[in-house]
Amino acid sequence: MSEKITIQLMINNETQHLTIDPRVTLLDALREHLQLTGTKKGCDQGQCGACTVHVNGQRVLSCLTLAAQAQGGKVTTIEGLADKQGKLHPVQSCFMANDAFQCGYCTPGQIMSAVACIKEGHAGSDAEIREYMSGNLCRCGAYPHIVEAVKQAAAEMSGDAS
Repeated sequence: MSEKITIQLMINNETQHLTIDPRVTLLDALREHLQLTGTKKGCDQGQCGACTVHVNGQRVLSCLTLAAQAQGGKVTTIEGLADKQGKLHPVQSCFMANDAFQCGYCTPGQIMSAVACIKEGHAGSDAEIREYMSGNLCRCGAYPHIVEAVKQAAAEMSGDAS
């Protein structure tokens, strides 16, 4: 049995201290230790993207990231995208407006990847969006709606909404 370690993370702008086994993934720390269950456990092998979160502004697969690797970092989950008053992030609103989900299981990871895709400047064309969102699988096949949602959100976030 491993000795426990104590880590500090800034999760959704709140400081959290966790005493955990050093082998605990960021996904399990979020879901099981902090009850932030919006981040989904899909394949648990880094293949589906359902567990996508941001660490220090970069998208990561939380099932492949040890919580200890994020020590001292800033983690944003799907629960941290809306503002304090509950106003949804533009990507969240555009996913709803474009019916960019069906069962909804992949949606948190899709949204977190879409936010990063736009921030990274990879929302210039349908092909580019598909390429940079390709690590996030949707078993329901909502891809055309997801692409439309990302395009709309990118336009709104740049001030070019028509």
